[in-house]
Amino acid sequence: MLDHASIAPRPERRTASWRDGWTLTLVAAAAIASLALAIILAGAASAEAIAAAIRFTARTSFALFLTAFTASAAHRLWPGHFTRWQRRNRRYLGVAFAASHAVHAAAIATLAVLQPAAFHARAADMARAPGLIAYGFIVAMTATSFDRTAAWLGRRAWKALHFTGSIYLWAAFVLGFGKRVPQAPGYWLPIAFAAAAMALRVVAWYRGRTRVSRAAARGA
Repeated sequence: MLDHASIAPRPERRTASWRDGWTLTLVAAAAIASLALAIILAGAASAEAIAAAIRFTARTSFALFLTAFTASAAHRLWPGHFTRWQRRNRRYLGVAFAASHAVHAAAIATLAVLQPAAFHARAADMARAPGLIAYGFIVAMTATSFDRTAAWLGRRAWKALHFTGSIYLWAAFVLGFGKRVPQAPGYWLPIAFAAAAMALRVVAWYRGRTRVSRAAARGA
């Protein structure tokens, strides 16, 4: 999911470490859901507390997204222990991102139910159609992050879906943060991280293409 450099998910492997595989996904999802719930309960489910949980899950989603988004590029440019782990777990990090954003959606729904006035005030600034498209991509990309569904979809369609979806989600994060900059200039920081992540992918793509061209020239 999210990293189109791998044409399809690799065969699923079992691992005893919580830092790898589906265990990593479950631990990340459980931790995010538990912390979001704790934030809401600590604030007695006030509008401010639920809004804090919404912000928290938006940040965890962004962090997981960037980690999966840059997995192949980072390993190609800086092969090492961390980037090997990152590339090996990109699928599981991508699904953890989807789980985090599901908790984010649940927090928004909680605001709508428990604090409708605050929700409607917040909803006035939301771009609903782009948000629904983003969630549509998340659902489709998550559903095809498994071996059988990826094989059913096919190599070319899988690559197109995950490439298009990852770029759309990247743009959605950047635009979402950009809208908040006038009120909170600190949002320039995640925009800078997103720009760096895209630059990383472009540089890795260019270097890979240059290598292929040189190899072809030598073989000619």
